[in-house]
Amino acid sequence: MYQRFEHTADLGLRIQAETPAAVFEEAACALFDVLVDDFPTAIQPLEQTAFSVEADSYENLLVDWLGELLFRFETEEKLFVRFDVRLEDRYRLIANAWGERFDHARHRQGDDVKAITYHQIRFEQQPDQSWLAEVILDL
Repeated sequence: MYQRFEHTADLGLRIQAETPAAVFEEAACALFDVLVDDFPTAIQPLEQTAFSVEADSYENLLVDWLGELLFRFETEEKLFVRFDVRLEDRYRLIANAWGERFDHARHRQGDDVKAITYHQIRFEQQPDQSWLAEVILDL
């Protein structure tokens, strides 16, 4: 589950899930929900792309993961709609994502995300054993 929250001139994403890997999957969906107005219905899982991202904390891994997805969107016009994330050695993310290239005739671009920030980043286990993350997007 994810939701947006306002943050000055930026946009915050709050993600809650049962496992850290699920947080990364939900965060990816939340990012593409911001980038594409008609997410997820207009995006077809036609192509698979593999990812490997490593960091020294869940917070840094979240920023790097979303940054990599944003980079693929900006440079290759890739849209992703489905994610399968595994965590190895705690802070190494291995993922497959399915989607397609941005089609200007079918897809409507959403907000222009400039960067994924470290400002007020959170990634922590809750008392009920679920996981909560918050990340701010620079619009």
